[in-house]
Amino acid sequence: MNILVVGGAGYIGSHMVKRLRQSGFNPIVADDLSSGRRAAVQNAELHVGDIDDAAFVDQVLRTCQPAAVMHFASSIQVGESVADPAKYYRNNVTATQVLLDGMRAHGVARFIFSSTAAIFGDPAYVPIDEAHPKQPINPYGRSKWMVEQMLEDYDHAYGLKSVCLRYFNAAGADPDGELGECHEPETHLLPLILQAAAGRRPHITIYGDDYATPDGTCVRDYIHIEDLCDAHLLALQQLLAGGGSARYNLGNGNGFSVREVITAAQRVTGREIPVVVGERRAGDPPSLVADSHRARAELGWQPRFANLDTIVAHAWAWERKHAHWPT
Repeated sequence: MNILVVGGAGYIGSHMVKRLRQSGFNPIVADDLSSGRRAAVQNAELHVGDIDDAAFVDQVLRTCQPAAVMHFASSIQVGESVADPAKYYRNNVTATQVLLDGMRAHGVARFIFSSTAAIFGDPAYVPIDEAHPKQPINPYGRSKWMVEQMLEDYDHAYGLKSVCLRYFNAAGADPDGELGECHEPETHLLPLILQAAAGRRPHITIYGDDYATPDGTCVRDYIHIEDLCDAHLLALQQLLAGGGSARYNLGNGNGFSVREVITAAQRVTGREIPVVVGERRAGDPPSLVADSHRARAELGWQPRFANLDTIVAHAWAWERKHAHWPT
């Protein structure tokens, strides 16, 4: 069974391609390689192009005739979204609509969307469940929330069924050591910390230490990339079995501050990590922690790598082996 993985050359998408293959599916990748890496798709069929190009989308869908589409391709940096919102509405909203309209034209009616905890904004309560008010405070979060609303409308009008998976902080690496996080430039906390531990950068910067949290630094819920893939596979199986549209928050339910993640990295690596405190970044809420009971109850999802040290250890193994991974 063919599954189209849009953004399958990226961090999360490439791990999903591997998981699909292991589970007996035939993953086919569409990626513009603007941030993804050709090597990450391994031996999967790869179509290079941009999903805001209707002709490209039409060609890919006609060629692979997928049973479902998984959509991981988006711009994801909160700070950049504040500085350049046009890029985020174009890449995350407009391009997704082109993809959805192509799916309609080809009769593909199952869609799994990579959403985010940023749709909730500054939380009114923690942990955050699916019923929490959606009040995103940056263009990145707003763009993802717009797509979720678009998908509700496409379900009601056209019968396109979707599962939106709202990640909190994806982290870690493939336990087999074949895949990991490798952005250029890197913007995510854990790989930045580990690059500092490896001596590939002089220090790690903490953006603000005066938040209303126990140690003043932002608190996030870190979820292992393999556990994310498990949830996606379960969501896919649910749709293929005739399930309806659904929305799930994905996290471990435990929040760790930036300083706690740095401490864990020092513990795992056995190295001192230089720290510099900088100014707050626009659009960063103080605390984001998930309530994932719905995913556990309805999908049967159970995180396997919830321990922070395990997440750090897998990422550290990747950092040490693949610091100069090929493009």
